Amino acid sequence: MEWIISHHPIEYNQAIKFMEARVELIHKDLAHELIWLLEHPAIYTAGISALDNEVIDALFPIYKTCRGGKYTYHGPGQRIIYLMLNLRARNQQNVRTYIKNLSNLIINVLKHFNILGEFREDRIGIWVNNNGIEEKIAAFGVRLRKWITYHGIALNVNPDLSNYKGIVPCGLQNYGVTSMDTLGVNVTLSDLDIVIRQEFYRIF
Repeated sequence: MEWIISHHPIEYNQAIKFMEARVELIHKDLAHELIWLLEHPAIYTAGISALDNEVIDALFPIYKTCRGGKYTYHGPGQRIIYLMLNLRARNQQNVRTYIKNLSNLIINVLKHFNILGEFREDRIGIWVNNNGIEEKIAAFGVRLRKWITYHGIALNVNPDLSNYKGIVPCGLQNYGVTSMDTLGVNVTLSDLDIVIRQEFYRIF
């Protein structure tokens, strides 16, 4: 297993090209599995089920992508976790199990900071109860090729949440978005990454 931590924002198309090349190398047994921790510049991405009317105001560039899901925002203050895992080699060829494992990973990470994250069967991602309002703190968008995963998770650490106002996040109009910072947790990405790595090995 290899880990990469990028300390400057990575352009989205650059990240996609890198992941697709790495997936092919993993499939050919020419590279190890990889977890990539990074940030993106401020952008919107559209998953394969995104609808045009879910864009309210294109405040940032929009990137069409092959991951699952709808529209979401990426930008500074968000920890992106891209996972390139060989589920066939791990004998874990079940997409629902993979999503549940990702959910447990983020739930466990948030527990370290006294945030209660919750999984919903009907709404992918991780949710929190913020003073009686259900809000999303982590979005998932995954893709599999030859049972090798790529794309992954966007965890809101301390992004500018007003940047979500240009879209209907994940196609869900009746729910909000939040962040660790909004919930009173001030953590550096470096310290967060230590916990992510620790909990990854507990789950996977």
